[in-house]
Parts: sequence; structure tokens; C-alpha cells
Amino acid sequence: MAERQARRASDLPGDITRRELYFFNLYRLLEAVIYTGLVFSPAAVNWLQLSHPMVGHVASLAYLAAALVLLFLTDRMRRNMNASIGFALTLDSIAASLVLFSIAGGHSSIPMMLMVNVGVSALLLPFRQSQVLAILAAIGIVLPSVFSQLFTDVSERSVLESILFGLAYIAVAALCAHLGRQMRETEALAEQRGVDLLNLEQVNDLIIRRMKTGVLLVNDANHILRINESAWHLMGNPSPNQRDLGQVAPELSRRLYHWRHSGRLDQNPVALAADVPEVIPRFSRMSPNDDAHVLIFLDDTSLLSRRAEEMTLSSLGRLSASIAHEIRNPLAAIRYSAQLLAESESMHEEDRRLVEIVNNHCTRANEVVENILQLSRRERSRPESIDLNAWALSFVEEYKQNNDLGQDHLRAITQNRQIEAMVDPQHLQQVVWNLVQNAIRYGREPGAAARVVLVARLASDKGPPLLEVVDRGPGIPAKVAAQIFDPFYTTSEYGTGLGLYLARQMCESSQATLEYVPVAGGGACFRITLSPAAAVGARAPAKPG
Repeated sequence: MAERQARRASDLPGDITRRELYFFNLYRLLEAVIYTGLVFSPAAVNWLQLSHPMVGHVASLAYLAAALVLLFLTDRMRRNMNASIGFALTLDSIAASLVLFSIAGGHSSIPMMLMVNVGVSALLLPFRQSQVLAILAAIGIVLPSVFSQLFTDVSERSVLESILFGLAYIAVAALCAHLGRQMRETEALAEQRGVDLLNLEQVNDLIIRRMKTGVLLVNDANHILRINESAWHLMGNPSPNQRDLGQVAPELSRRLYHWRHSGRLDQNPVALAADVPEVIPRFSRMSPNDDAHVLIFLDDTSLLSRRAEEMTLSSLGRLSASIAHEIRNPLAAIRYSAQLLAESESMHEEDRRLVEIVNNHCTRANEVVENILQLSRRERSRPESIDLNAWALSFVEEYKQNNDLGQDHLRAITQNRQIEAMVDPQHLQQVVWNLVQNAIRYGREPGAAARVVLVARLASDKGPPLLEVVDRGPGIPAKVAAQIFDPFYTTSEYGTGLGLYLARQMCESSQATLEYVPVAGGGACFRITLSPAAAVGARAPAKPG
């Protein structure tokens, strides 16, 4: 509908110009008919005398034929309007001059009729061109009177009238040209305003159509006039041909009827169809004086619950950070006291075991506090383009330098092509460091060394970049794998259950995803899918870490 309106608005100036040309050519045809009647009509013999009948007959007939042709070619004249109107006005001036020359003593009606041609042409043409054509028309009107006075007995009054008509042509052309310029500016402004209004209407229509809140417009006959996508889904995707609100959503129709007659609004959630979320309907009139049209808003209760949950989680996050900060000081005191107690030489072995338990749990509690504080004060992601192959090789070298792997193995596998990804390098460093530590700690068979591989590759030839931490351990059971990214979920006695949760949060802040992928034949794979950067076709040799 909006597209059809836009097309109509874009064609409007062209239609106006066509009508102007059509009526101008129609007037020219009427003018030619009058000329022909003047020189051929027997009734005009008593009050009109032809001094040059042959000139009048030929000029009037030729002008009549030309007028018919121009009327037929109205649409083609729009393609080169300035030249077409200039040619037509020149033809008008020549015809008027010849017909005026053929009439003895002239006739004031012919110059008067030509003034309309001059004025209309000036409305449609630029100022300079209209003035030139007006001067030519004035010359065409003055010359017959001058010739008639030189070669026949014509009063000077006729010559003076012709000169005055010529001056009037120039003045009318100047005035009409000015009016025409203002008319075109106004027309262009109106066209631009029309386009702006249509664009605004399309933007509003798009906003309403994409709103999460359902919106319907219903008239007093309970007929749905407009409906957006959210309302359509919340009403169970009814057929587009069904416009009766009573048939599409009987409960909503009942509440609308109750609101129309009592003014009371039922705030209880209701499902308008099977397998759709519950909604809370709201009603509003289009205007205070318009009782015929009602806007219906359908608020999805699941969205409201989600927003409330997000606000609750945000509040809980700030509260948790405050609590964690307050726990640090007494926790540090307990740990320091336990360390001092462990240094006592008179302590029994059973007491040392208890002190060791206190230290272990203090360490675990401190890790929980640090993770919560890290989550609450995490800085905004600053993605940049990195070479994933080079980054993986550098990470393995740095990890080996800072950790004693002993019998464990860690290596990197890269591709023979450059892989660029958009990610925050600091966040990626923390995520992969955590994943590698988990893989070395848990990804091993009993009594065997851990074998961990960091793989940088593409999902496919045109797929996104991937970074995978793969181990050859016992893997993760399916029931456990479904919960490993939940906060505070852990299977270790001394684990915090926040490492993988923090890792996923950091990945999401860099527009990346972290997922667990089982490995055939045993083992676990944690896959990070990154956002691709500009593809580079340079090739680099594969280097094992």
C-alpha cells in the first residue's frame, strides 16, 4: 500500500504537467477553429472583410491541422517540454500574424486570444525563453498592422493597438514567468513534503510492524483494520482473510466490548490461542472524540517477566559484588590465622589436618569472591582483528613459560592460510587460559599424562573462524555437559563453578560463542566460534606448537 502511494506521489507532478499541456493544446485547437470560422464563415461577410483571402484560408487550415497534431502528441511534448512549447508558441504567433494580415483593418480578438498563449507558455517556460517568445509574438502582431498601413489605407489607431498588445505580451510573459517559477517551486516543495510524509509513514509502519508489543486497530463493527506481526503471532497466526475480531480472538472481543460499555480494563493475562504466550490487553481510542476506532495493545507477559528477571539479576549481581567485597576482609583474616596456626610446632597431626581443610576452603571461597568481583567489574569488550594462527602459537609458548607442564603435553595446530577474527584479545586470553587449565586438570585418563591441543581453523571455506581446546580424557557425561555453563555448577570438591560461566559471558561480549562438543573415541572439545574479519589470501606454513 505504501509503495502504491509512493508511486502515485511520484507521478503527480507529471500528471499535472500533462493536464496543463492537454488543455493548452485544446485551447489552441479552439483558437484554430475560431480562425477558420472567421475566414470561412458566410455569416462573417457583413462585419468582416478579407483583404488577402488566400493567405487567411491557407493559414487557418494549416493551423487547424497543426493544432490537431499537437493535441494528439500531448504525451510526447512532455519529453522535451521547453522546445515543444517554444515551437507551438512560435506556430501560434505565425498563424495569428497571417490571419490578422488577411483581415482588412485587423481584428482585436486575434491579438487578445494570442495573449493567452503567451501567458500560458510563460508559466511553463524559463524566464529568458518566455521573454524571447513574447517579443516574437509582439513582432508578429505589430508587423501585419505596419504592412497594412504602408500598402493600404489603415488608421494609425490599428498600429497603436498592435504596439500596445505587443507591450502587453512582454509584460504578461514576465508576470506569468514569475508566477510559473513560484508555482514550480511550490510544486517541488509539495512533492518533497509528500515524499517525506510517505517515508515517515513507511518508517512508522515498519516500527509498528516490528514492535514486540502487539498492535491492532479495530473499528466499531469489530473489524480488524490494521495488525502488526507481533499481534498476528500472539493471536495464533490467523488467516489474513479473517478480519472479524469475534472470530479471531473471542476473549479479546469480549474484553473490548466490556471496556467500551463500562470503561473498565481486565488486567488478567490471557492466551488468545493455543501454544502462544499469555498477553495483557490494553485499549485506547484513536482520539478523545473518536469512539469508532480503538487501538488494542497486547503486552506479552513473557517479555515482561524477562525484563523483570533481567532487572532482578542485575540487582542481584550488584548485591553479590558488594557481599563478595565484604567477605574478603574476614576471609583473609581467617586464612592468615590458619597459616599462623599451622606454623605451631606443638600442633598434633589431627589438628594440622583440620588447619589444612580450613586453608583449602578459604582458597576456594577466595576464588569464588575473585570470580564474582571479576564478573561485576568486567570492562567492555574492545574487539580488534587478530591473526588466529599467530595468536594460538603465541598463547601456547606463553602458557608453557608460565606453567610447569611436567609430563603433560600442550601444542597448537594451525592452518596453511591466514585466519583473521574480530575479538577482544584480553578476553580471549582469559577464556582460553581457563579452558586449557581445565583440560590439563580434568582431561586425562587415570595415571596418564594430559594431551591438550589448541586448534585454529575455519568452520568451512567461507565459514567463521574457530578456536578449539581439545583433550583426550574421559570426556564429559551428557547430563553433566548440559549444566557445565550454569553458574556455581561444579563436580569438583574444590571448584567454584564460575570458570566456564565467566568464559561464556566473555565470549558473548565479543560477539563469539562458546560450546561443548563431544569428541568421538573419547575426549572433550570446547569450541569458540569467532566473528570473521577481512579475509586475507596470504598463505602461512603450518607450525606445530
